[in-house]
Amino acid sequence: MRNYNALGLIFPNMYDEAVRDCTAIRSMGSLPFGGRYRLIDFVLSNMVNAGITKVGVITKSNYQSLMDHLGSGKAWDLSRKHEGLYFLPPRSSDDAKYQGRISSLADVVAFLKRSKEELVILSDCHMVSSMDYRAMLKAHVESGADVTVACRRGVVPALADIPVLTLDAASRVTDMLIGRISEDEAVYGVGTYVMRKDWLLRTVTEAVARNLLHFERDILQRHLNEMHICGYEVPSLVMPIYSLESYFNANLALLDADIRAQLFPKSRPVYTKLRDCDPVQYGLHAQVTNSLVADGAHIDGIVTNCIVFRGVNISRDAVLENCVVMQDVTVGDHCKLGCIVADKNAVFRSGSRLQGSESYPVYIAKNAIV
Repeated sequence: MRNYNALGLIFPNMYDEAVRDCTAIRSMGSLPFGGRYRLIDFVLSNMVNAGITKVGVITKSNYQSLMDHLGSGKAWDLSRKHEGLYFLPPRSSDDAKYQGRISSLADVVAFLKRSKEELVILSDCHMVSSMDYRAMLKAHVESGADVTVACRRGVVPALADIPVLTLDAASRVTDMLIGRISEDEAVYGVGTYVMRKDWLLRTVTEAVARNLLHFERDILQRHLNEMHICGYEVPSLVMPIYSLESYFNANLALLDADIRAQLFPKSRPVYTKLRDCDPVQYGLHAQVTNSLVADGAHIDGIVTNCIVFRGVNISRDAVLENCVVMQDVTVGDHCKLGCIVADKNAVFRSGSRLQGSESYPVYIAKNAIV
């Protein structure tokens, strides 16, 4: 299949407020997922698997964790003499300036002008999916659209600025609503767009001159009848992250072999930062059932239906059920945890007992001592 000449732009801070507890110290893109990944890994891998060799990461705030994870881009084969991975930090630390995608794009106009690629893919990080970006690029070129919006049909996530679309028989967008209107199923955007670079540059320049900041509301929705906007319904699995509950459920969904097969197809691998660790160590008293356990973990307790990240230490007679336990967490003896999301380096002292529910998991902050 043809490799399209495209540039990737990733927005790791979009929808940070949706999972406010987890993103207080990091961006949405650097949120840990599935035992060893970050959310940005899926977007970045999708781009690399589509043959994109130049990717810009447009940061806003709390991006130290993201920079540490991505590094030079070596894990994604983006550490290159020419092109590769670019960090594009904000020119200003004033959050009031960043009220929409347009203001962030205005900061990287010079980067866009220097790029030789004809097409641009814009992508957020709040959807976990192994999308075939090459197929989306092909659909965009064949349709002749100004903008192609990746979308899927289902219950619309509870996000304030999510676009809800109406498509005709030719997949052209005939109507667009912004925000969740009802709990009924509908076609909604997943935060990925394809367009020509020259169109994007012209649109951003005109939008800034008119003090328009919101890409979906001020550009796409306002000029819907004047522009040719097409929808591309994503055929692969998409798991939206829009709350702590959705993050918790998306992690535990990986315990289903069919979900894992859809999210990690052999034809489109998901790359991530390597961390050399010993294999998992299971103690004499360990009982692990239906769980994903990453390398470097040490387990001597009872673990059921859990996602256990690298370097986790679960002591003797500790009982964990339906938990997401992030990197380097320590669980002491005789602890009992249920429906918990434990952030990195948290410590549960011996005898701790915490119980959440599947609809309201309990979040334990990074470095917390319980």
